[in-house]
Order: sequence, then C-alpha cells, then structure tokens
Amino acid sequence: MPIRPISPDRLVELLADRITALPGAGERWLRVAVDGAAAAGPGVLADALVEPLRLRGLPTLRVPAAGFLRPASVRLEYGRHDADAFHDLWLDDGALLREVLDPLEPGGTGRVLPSLRDPVTDRATRAPYTVLAPGGVLLLDGALLLGRWLPLELTVHLALSPAALARRTAPQERWTLPAFARYDAETVPTEAADVTVRLDDPRHPALVEPS
Repeated sequence: MPIRPISPDRLVELLADRITALPGAGERWLRVAVDGAAAAGPGVLADALVEPLRLRGLPTLRVPAAGFLRPASVRLEYGRHDADAFHDLWLDDGALLREVLDPLEPGGTGRVLPSLRDPVTDRATRAPYTVLAPGGVLLLDGALLLGRWLPLELTVHLALSPAALARRTAPQERWTLPAFARYDAETVPTEAADVTVRLDDPRHPALVEPS
C-alpha cells in the first residue's frame, strides 16, 4: 500500500479533521481507539488530539486501556512473562464495554469510568465516574485493541516494524514481542484499522494510504 510521509503536527490535525467528519460528530458520542504497542506511544497521540478536538467544539475524554486490565491473579496465571496470556487475557474487555463503551451507545447515559484497576498496585483506582457531554469524543488508547469486536467509530493503528518494535521496547518488556508478532499475523491491524500510521521513526510518521 502507498505510504505518505507526514509531519507529527499535521498528523494530529488530519486525525482531528477525520474525527470531526465522522457521521454524527457533535451530535452523538464518538468512540475512537488509538492502538499500538507502548513503544509506539498511543497515549502520546491520544493526548495530542485532546486540544485540537476541543478547538473543533468536541469535548474529549481520554481513557487508557491500561486502567482496564484483569486482576493479576488472572493476568499472571501462567507466569509473569507469558506472551500468549498477554495477548489473550490481560485486557478486561467486559469491563471496558460495561464501564466505558456501552454507556456511549445512542441512548446511553454518557457516564464513563475512566479507570478500574491500577496495573501496578493491582488495586481498584476508585476513580469517580465522569459524564461525557453529548457529542463528545472518547479517546481509548492502548495495545492489542483491534479484533476484539469493541464498538468504535474510528480506529487508528500505530505500526512498527519488528526491528523498530524490538529496538524501542524496554528490555524488561521484550517478553511481550511474540504477542505483537501474533497480533500482526492473526489480527493484521494494519488492515483492520481505519487509519494506519507507520511510526518506525516518531519524528517522521507516515500514513498508509488505501491502495
């Protein structure tokens, strides 16, 4: 597929424009996922989108998927460094649906829980519920989000080559690399996402254009 270089600032503006152009923007809630390994910085891009969307009249709420991991007793059942468990078990899809995505369905309450569990302490965050204003945008960021049948109006995937992913992943997290290789092979996020951005060099992103 053709690849078009784009500056980081222009990428943010383009994505903000794309979100603003979604059907029902400004009238219904929109759920947008920024998917990518931690090394690709999906949270950085989600953060960067908040102000441009606000300037376009769209209130925005960021929800990191890391706040919706299953308890350590489930995540670590097969050991601390099991890549298949990381791929299959770590994200609590049910809680994410119940507390974040389903309340933003048409006719929903708009009442969203920003986080459920602290991934470090494994304790409930006790975060208060937040009501996202009608017409607002939810920005969900994290890894391995696609292929889970999550109800989303737009998905953005930050793609890294295997070499770039290995180079930019912290040594203590490299045990997760087989999970991302499996994700690429089974889910094919570069095709599943509505927008794919090549981010081998974060200073020089590139849009993957549909062929």
